[in-house]
Amino acid sequence: MRVLLFDASWLKFAFYNALRNRRRSLVTVLVAALGTAAILLAGGFAYSSYEGLAQAAARSSGHLVIANPAYFVTEEDLPLQHGIANAAQLQATILADAAVRYVLPRVEFTGLISNGDKSTIMMAVGIDPDAEFAVKGPFLSVKQGAILASNASQTEIVLGGALARSLKATPGSSLTLMTSTTDGALNALDVVVKGVVSTGIPEMDKRLVYTDIKTAQKLLNSNKVSSLGVFLNSMEATTSAQQRLAAALPAMTVQSWLDQAFFYKSVRDLYDRIFGALGLIISVIVVFVVANAMAMSIIERTREIGSLRAMGTLPGQLIRSFSFEGMLLGGSGALVGALLALTVALLLTLFPVQMPPPPGRSTGYPLMVSIDAGLYLGTILMMILLSMLSAAWIARHTMRQPIVVALAHN
Repeated sequence: MRVLLFDASWLKFAFYNALRNRRRSLVTVLVAALGTAAILLAGGFAYSSYEGLAQAAARSSGHLVIANPAYFVTEEDLPLQHGIANAAQLQATILADAAVRYVLPRVEFTGLISNGDKSTIMMAVGIDPDAEFAVKGPFLSVKQGAILASNASQTEIVLGGALARSLKATPGSSLTLMTSTTDGALNALDVVVKGVVSTGIPEMDKRLVYTDIKTAQKLLNSNKVSSLGVFLNSMEATTSAQQRLAAALPAMTVQSWLDQAFFYKSVRDLYDRIFGALGLIISVIVVFVVANAMAMSIIERTREIGSLRAMGTLPGQLIRSFSFEGMLLGGSGALVGALLALTVALLLTLFPVQMPPPPGRSTGYPLMVSIDAGLYLGTILMMILLSMLSAAWIARHTMRQPIVVALAHN
């Protein structure tokens, strides 16, 4: 109890010392607040970007992708060479897992698409229309016409926007798909354009063709599918579901969305370096500002420090007092900065700000700043700790001065 009262009395002493020069203390608090807010806003933006990229990757491929092992490591010489023959049986097994929401088969193939006058390369995907477009959500926008339906009366496709412009195709246009079958023969199929969509990635939109799975299998002359995309109830269930399904399907390879998300990994590595360096620079600035404020405060109180030491106050007690003073200044600034960052993050949800398209994309995105409790708590504690350490470091050097010299200081 005596120790607690002693510490509390020194904390009270540090509080009144911090109020001696209120202008200097206010400047120190403001710098710490702005530094904290900058770190939290930059970190929140990075977290928000990570979440958006992760969602885009998961909605594109599925939280899990299941296929034959050769599908992931070997290029196919013929379409569906490494395809899945017993897809329906595997779907039933996968859907038995409580975390699984959808299991979507896909048939991937390449070939030519022609309007009669012009032919160009296509990258086509045969899908289950009813579920596939539902899971795409905001990451696939319809520019013209409509999306595919499973009960269509004719053979229909959906084109990427850039491909549609290249072929001068609009909803209702007739086109021809040409590709090699699974036995190496050339096959062609007349189709009608149902709609035009955009993924937001121009390079993908130049080649993208969606067709239903039956049309793709008919064109390739096979009942196989390339892979199964597994969509779960939540992103957090990915690791555990991957382990369970890998154990239940030993003959298959089960990859997570992260294994497929090369763009996500690259962006995350880049942002970690950029915002890590930014956080380091801001932290150094805050340390120097607090240290400067404490140095000026200590110089002004040199005779007072000498008097306290002459009366028996230990150097460690004085260092603790100055550490508490730094803690109050840095902690107050950190709390104000956290409140400022929280306010900005909430305002961005009420008044959205649209960001310009990033490199490699054709559409912008809303500026969002995530509010992560761990990031806020860690940043506040870091600012408090750095402020205490910088104040203690300055005070420690001053305590080495002899008492007589301190008492004679002018």
